[in-house]
Amino acid sequence: MYDKITQKDVKRMEEEIEHRILVVRPDTLKDVKEARAHGDLSENFEYKAAKKAQRENESRIRYLKRMIKTAQIVSEESNQDEVGLNDAVTIYYPDDGEEETVKIVTTVRSNSLKGRIGMDSPLGKALMRRRVMDKVSVKVDENYSYEVVIRKIEKLEDDGEDEMRKY
Repeated sequence: MYDKITQKDVKRMEEEIEHRILVVRPDTLKDVKEARAHGDLSENFEYKAAKKAQRENESRIRYLKRMIKTAQIVSEESNQDEVGLNDAVTIYYPDDGEEETVKIVTTVRSNSLKGRIGMDSPLGKALMRRRVMDKVSVKVDENYSYEVVIRKIEKLEDDGEDEMRKY
């Protein structure tokens, strides 16, 4: 996997694993037992739904454990005048004449539809450690790149509001 995550991400993952083991796992096990008691399993929708929920919970636990084991821990720290992790960056696209604000996040929190750009994405890589008024070339692939200008950097704290990827 080798995703880049912060120590806070690790802590949140460990808390989710603990919750899933101590709360969700016993609940799903109870649901499976209750549904099994209803009789014929071949046409028992409640049993199938309970088993599916149980499998999803166990899968999420395995995913989180593997993520913690294989991820690369990165620092949230950056200089006050440069783009870093969890910063809101207002960028200007000279070709389009448009402006957009994005937030630079770890790879497990990226969601371009919500304006959360992963630090390893082409745009994220290009913006990291740059300063206001820098003209940055974003290389998408060998044949295509575009330029953006950094207009504003707003330092934000990781408040835990940015959801982690489900899988």
